Amino acid sequence: MKIALMDSGIGLLAAAAAVRRLRPDAELVLSSDPDGMPWGPRTPDDVTEHALAVARAAAAHRPDALIVACNTASVHALPALRAELEPALPVIGTVPAIKPAAAGGGRVAIWATPATTGSPYQRGLIRDFGEGADVTEVPCPGLADAVQEADEAAIDGSVAAAAALTPMDVRAVVLGCTHYELVAERIRAAVGAGRPEGLPPVVLHGSAGAVAAQALRRIGAVHTPAATPCNRMTVLLSGRESGLPEAALAYLEGRFLGAAEPVTPAP
Repeated sequence: MKIALMDSGIGLLAAAAAVRRLRPDAELVLSSDPDGMPWGPRTPDDVTEHALAVARAAAAHRPDALIVACNTASVHALPALRAELEPALPVIGTVPAIKPAAAGGGRVAIWATPATTGSPYQRGLIRDFGEGADVTEVPCPGLADAVQEADEAAIDGSVAAAAALTPMDVRAVVLGCTHYELVAERIRAAVGAGRPEGLPPVVLHGSAGAVAAQALRRIGAVHTPAATPCNRMTVLLSGRESGLPEAALAYLEGRFLGAAEPVTPAP
């Protein structure tokens, strides 16, 4: 079994690690676009063009499913990706976990890129799945870029700025960009700092686990076998076979995946 994941950058690490934990026998293909990122400022048509190129590079390795581990690509390019690749290759998009976050009631914050915050797409998700919760949209300028570069000072500054815009009595925070899941504990600590006494800890809601499980359900491969772990992984950087970017190893998920055996390109 082979599962491919695509993103503009290293935001796919969280979902890839989730797949590896659920199915350690799965071979992984990680396809990203360092030459073309960031995708957020691009037009929808431009995002679609880049997403299709990254998806085609992954599809050439004949995976059983493709996870679009990127909120921007899921918003703008998912219909085009599915039109080209399905039904031969199931394509699974990523949606912010607004519904499970709102189901617990109370105040909810959605951390997302400035382009997504306030967008018709996100407002539609809040309307359709917010369950009437009190939702605050929090823009996080620079955070995805800082995570991509593993720039510790920039991450701390962006997280602190977003935490200052987050209501102190918030019950849950939705991580509306896959990059943010790589610094989830830093976000939790920043939001929890100065929180009024007596309130329960903030609950973070990412998408990695859910999208990994959905991909495995689509191909009927949910249950973990007793077989020996596969531990094989192909990394594609703008279509070129490579190793994991150095910045990926700054994160727990990247180090976990970095223990995999790289697939040697055919001569």
